[in-house]
Amino acid sequence: METSLHRQLKSFYAPNADCEEVTLGCYRIDAVDGDRLIEIQHGSLGAIRDKVKCLLKDYDVHVVKPIAIRKYLVKRQKKNGKPVSSRFSPQRGSVFDLFEDMVHFTNVFPHPRLTLEVALTIQEEHRLAKKPRRWRGKDYRVQDRVLRSVEEQIELNTAADLLNLIPGELPAPFDTKHLAEAAGIPRWLAQKMAYCLRNTGAIVLAGKEKNSLLYEIADQNQAAA
Repeated sequence: METSLHRQLKSFYAPNADCEEVTLGCYRIDAVDGDRLIEIQHGSLGAIRDKVKCLLKDYDVHVVKPIAIRKYLVKRQKKNGKPVSSRFSPQRGSVFDLFEDMVHFTNVFPHPRLTLEVALTIQEEHRLAKKPRRWRGKDYRVQDRVLRSVEEQIELNTAADLLNLIPGELPAPFDTKHLAEAAGIPRWLAQKMAYCLRNTGAIVLAGKEKNSLLYEIADQNQAAA
């Protein structure tokens, strides 16, 4: 079922309503802007990997990955009922959340006809109370997601663009601990980031120290290709 978030983002990126949900061969395209095809993907990038790979043979494709940097949580006891609670979640997202999903997309990105955009958003998450099915199960299900605002749009075209997301300095060589510290992210996410950077050619394996793999930044001309 399509969320309000998806519908709102289609309208945000499409020039007009006639450019939304366009049929192209065997595919439905979220939005078309001139010669550019736009796909909004809140779910896994892996789910549209084959579709995008096929479309890139003939078209320029712009994939938008929305990430919630803040969520306003609205909980109801029953559908269409009055909210029983509403608050901002203490958890915050960042552009680096992209790499949790990017591991399923590195055989498509980078590509000269592909732009991957990270849309940093503030969202509402509407929850419906339910009984957990098992111990420690969630006591709600997400009924809908609603866009409050688009705070920043970050376009990525090359492997070097992924590397340029890191605000801090990296030693040479570096491991995933250094990567985590420079980006301000947990090490498990830095490991996924390293996988993506290596598979896209932004970094190269430089050796090993004890149990840690060591990396170096690839030649910038090669990473930008």
